[in-house]
Amino acid sequence: MNLKTFPAKPLTADIVLIGAGIMSATLGILLKELDPGLTIAVYERLDAVAAESSDAWNNAGTGHSAFCELNYTPQRPDGSIDISKADKIAEQFELSKQLWASLVQGGQLPDPEAFIHSIPHMSFVWGAENVEYLRKRHAALLGSPLFAGMEFSDDPAQIEKWIPLVMDGRDRSQPVAATRMAIGTDVNFGALTRALFTQLSQQPGVTFELGQEIEDFRHKADGLWRVKVRSRATGKSRKVRTRFVFIGAGGGSLTLLEKSGIPEASGFGGFPVSGQWLKCTRPDVIARHNAKVYGKAAVGSPPMSVPHLDTRQINGRRELLFGPYAGFSTKFLKKGSYADLFRSIELGNIRPLLYAGARNIPLTKYLIGQVLQTPEQRIAALREYYPEARPEDWQLEVAGQRVQVIKKDKKAGGVLEFGTEVVTAADGSIAALLGASPGASTAVSIMLDLVQRCFPEQAASPEWQATFHRLVPSFGQPLAANAALTAAVRAHSAEVLKLA
Repeated sequence: MNLKTFPAKPLTADIVLIGAGIMSATLGILLKELDPGLTIAVYERLDAVAAESSDAWNNAGTGHSAFCELNYTPQRPDGSIDISKADKIAEQFELSKQLWASLVQGGQLPDPEAFIHSIPHMSFVWGAENVEYLRKRHAALLGSPLFAGMEFSDDPAQIEKWIPLVMDGRDRSQPVAATRMAIGTDVNFGALTRALFTQLSQQPGVTFELGQEIEDFRHKADGLWRVKVRSRATGKSRKVRTRFVFIGAGGGSLTLLEKSGIPEASGFGGFPVSGQWLKCTRPDVIARHNAKVYGKAAVGSPPMSVPHLDTRQINGRRELLFGPYAGFSTKFLKKGSYADLFRSIELGNIRPLLYAGARNIPLTKYLIGQVLQTPEQRIAALREYYPEARPEDWQLEVAGQRVQVIKKDKKAGGVLEFGTEVVTAADGSIAALLGASPGASTAVSIMLDLVQRCFPEQAASPEWQATFHRLVPSFGQPLAANAALTAAVRAHSAEVLKLA
């Protein structure tokens, strides 16, 4: 789309961003760097920034690099390990670190210790079959420069040095194994999002409004969008005129996308999954664990339910969480309505919803079982990772709400996806981000792709290309095929972001 044509009537803004989460913040910063003259209006329905999925308590805080997440390295029928998705995700997070480092150097982001910290990423398994899987996974990943330096051990004594809580009280006759990447990270995406929006809101031509509900969209013959915005405080509505709309409202994106009326939105549905954490309340226990330890998900469970015993840095405090415990709610947002799921059902997505539902009955049963778990059952799950856990040292915390994407499929009728999906209009004038994990960690990669898709002429220009490479030095170059480039950009990001 062309951002330089002049409409007959004044615009409210060149760009409208819906939702004050990490996705909108990343896109806003990128566009302002690419074209400082752009005007941007941001609208958020809540009275705070990053209050839903981007909030530190509502997500895992893992800088997802596929270092420890076993669901990104499936085993093929012949027993070999497929690392293609792991390579992709690891590369995407390197792009994120490069942009953050550039913004820190440029003064647009604060001291990186406010939002990112080094923490080893580990996988831990038990049982002979799982140990053999982890051994093969480790060997396969070492073939990629993105996983150079990954350690493997099936020695209980070594694993105890790495993660003593996990080994305390464990039967030493049980086969166990672990991998460790020392360069893993913990990211407070809430703090990062707030810092990005602070920077964005201080730039000329940017307006930022909280407590604003998006009621409707109209795409007019002049190519502009009229967005109907209602103040939740006063109830008054107004129409906003813009050339481009980005819907980055987390779980709320689906229903807003449906209101846009674009043909590309037809057939998409949503499957909401809720979550809970166990939070440790004993400082001495918290102090003894220093890693993000991921295990294998239960059969039939969604990827967001992969269990992990997780050291976090949240609002200046060290925390220890275990979970998440999945559940089902018809809400699409943590602070949403129980009617969200039903409101999202339209004629165009009934068939995909029914087919996907029929094919995922075990998942539904799993989620219901999670909802019905007793406190004793939750502690039993924790003890698989921390055998000496005491119930009185842990309290239950509600995590965020995720909406997994359901999309139409010619063969299957409808399929349930566990990633992210960017939906754009044919003319590139509106785009929406649907889905969940790995989400925030790959925001930079997703937004770079979106900018090139929606603004192809500008993105191909020498000016924008130069800015892409200034902000993200490895832009356009596959890291998995270039060990020297991977080492160089990783070392630079680590130095600027103060990572070990």
